Amino acid sequence: MSDDKPPPSLEELDSRLKKVQRERQHTDGAGMPPTRFGQSLHLGIEMAATLVVGGGVGWYLDQLLDTKPWLLIAFLFLGIGAGLSNAFRLARRYGAEMAQQDEDKAGKPPVEEDE
Repeated sequence: MSDDKPPPSLEELDSRLKKVQRERQHTDGAGMPPTRFGQSLHLGIEMAATLVVGGGVGWYLDQLLDTKPWLLIAFLFLGIGAGLSNAFRLARRYGAEMAQQDEDKAGKPPVEEDE
């Protein structure tokens, strides 16, 4: 009369719940862009924005302090540094996310992250 199947273990239930939670984060729009194109676009916009902000601040300070072009050059280099730092940080995050997706597709239980 009964199926005689053992009930699922708590670890299995926990891993399934975590997988669903990760999938929901991506569909809510709060997570990372889901495609490689979206990720590349995000990185490109980050780089361009830091260059524009660095150049704009440098240009404004050059106009204000009459130090043309030294502050523009200095702040452009700061913008480049900030852009590269952001790009490496985002690339690491995207890489970790892709590795987690590969593990999920392989059917392995998710690894607990220590924070």
